[in-house]
Amino acid sequence: MKQFRTLLIAFALTIGTSSFVNAQSKVAHVASQELVESMPAFKAAKSEIEKLNKTYDAEIRNMVLELQNTIKKYSQEAETKTDEENLKRQQEIQATEKSINDYRQNALKDLQKKEIELMKPIYEKARTSIQKVARAQGFQYVLDSTTGTGVIMADGKDLMADVKKDLGI
Repeated sequence: MKQFRTLLIAFALTIGTSSFVNAQSKVAHVASQELVESMPAFKAAKSEIEKLNKTYDAEIRNMVLELQNTIKKYSQEAETKTDEENLKRQQEIQATEKSINDYRQNALKDLQKKEIELMKPIYEKARTSIQKVARAQGFQYVLDSTTGTGVIMADGKDLMADVKKDLGI
């Protein structure tokens, strides 16, 4: 009877332990930012954004240079002009400065809009691939192990290689 009870307890512990192991969730991790940055589409989008940024910077520099030349010219001619003409020129300079600042703000908005437009599909493609690979391998949770995301330790399965393979990288 004592052996039966010991056998019964051992059996119950085995069943309980196996149920506990089966009940645990499967967790993996992937550094999503590293994944996105390794995608060719990301590099192309970044290049396009930088090109657009350089174009805006060049235009703004030209506008500022033109304004500086105008200010220099007006300063040299100020003594030969009437107060009314100088006041008109000062207002013209202020209007030009305002238009340059407006252009700069619109350029920044346009750059942000373009970045969102180009990057959103890339992030979506990465997210879809991560989900596809995780589901195929039976993972219930995938943590983002990118530095600064709150994951302190990531010893579980790293899906990076599998996701890159899925994306053809």
